[in-house]
Amino acid sequence: MTETEFSKSIKQLISAIVPELIKQKRIVASAESCSGGWVAKSATDFAGSSDWFDSAIVTYSNKSKVELLGVQQSTLDVNGAVSQPVVKEMVLGLLDRCNANIGVSISGIAGPGGGSDDKPVGTVWLAWATPGVLIEAARFKFKGDRNQVRMQAVVEAFKGIQRILKNK
Repeated sequence: MTETEFSKSIKQLISAIVPELIKQKRIVASAESCSGGWVAKSATDFAGSSDWFDSAIVTYSNKSKVELLGVQQSTLDVNGAVSQPVVKEMVLGLLDRCNANIGVSISGIAGPGGGSDDKPVGTVWLAWATPGVLIEAARFKFKGDRNQVRMQAVVEAFKGIQRILKNK
């Protein structure tokens, strides 16, 4: 995915979901690790996003995941930061700490280093929730360089929000 493709795709996706967010009185927040705040940046690129976007917590380190989102240290120790249990705790902790009713969390290995046999570069976990309710968690294996992995993760984050809105 090129930056031009990303820009076009994310604009179309967000433009499609904003009316439904407003209609359903939904407010979005993000807990981001490898995406470094790109969900929040993509949301706030839209004028009027304060009507449907609350906040983002970027927790790149494990310590910040624990301190800012309430991820259990034992969950990190057993599973590693790039795992289903961690993104679940991230998104539920996010919604306990903000004024949103849809949350998305992202943790992954964008590269170029940091991968392993079990978790190669491009491995990204995302989770979506409403207050107290995990909706979905999914593992992705994206291809491309660091920015391409991050862009694909952001697109998937908004696709998940779109699914929540469709399923009400």
